[in-house]
Formats: sequence, C-alpha cells, structure tokens
Amino acid sequence: MMILAGMLALAGSALGLIAAIGVVRFPDTLARMHAATKPQIVGLILTLSAAAIASWGTSATGMIVLAIFFACLTIPVVGHRVGRLAHREGLFRRDLTTIDQMEPNRDD
Repeated sequence: MMILAGMLALAGSALGLIAAIGVVRFPDTLARMHAATKPQIVGLILTLSAAAIASWGTSATGMIVLAIFFACLTIPVVGHRVGRLAHREGLFRRDLTTIDQMEPNRDD
C-alpha cells in the first residue's frame, strides 16, 4: 500500500509541477487558467489519494475525501470565473483565439 501511495504522491507532484510551469510559460490569461485548473485538480486528487491511502483507517481519511470533493467542486468554478473576468477585461490575446463565443455581435 505504501508503494502505491508513493507512486500517487509522485504523480500528483509531477502534475503540480507541470501546472506551475504552464502558468509561468503560457502567453495569456486563458492559457494560464487552463494550466492552473486542469493538471492542478488531477494532481491534487492524486496527492490527496496518496495521503488517504497512507492514513487508511484513521479519522483523517474522511477529511481527505471531503477535501477532494470540495476541491472538485470549487476549482472548476474558480477557473470559469477567472476566464470570464479575463475576457471581460480583455486580458487575452485575440490572435490566439479562433472562435470567441462570448462576443456580443456574433452572427451565428
């Protein structure tokens, strides 16, 4: 069990590192938001799953499961709000956007 927990913790840490590199390297707010939410939530789930396996049978396991549940609820909502704010404020590169579904004067 501890080997599985170690592998999950290592994979979660790697995804967290990849997310951090993406936030620093990507060119605009929308790409950075994507890097901050997608691998971040999977990395967090893997890391917390490793902690739950390592503490199996204790009261901490239930709290870890709740933390995973609430993270899965809140992180996508925060990413969505950041994306809408970035669009409203114009903090993204229009040359990298092929379709702007939030544009008010669309003819679709």
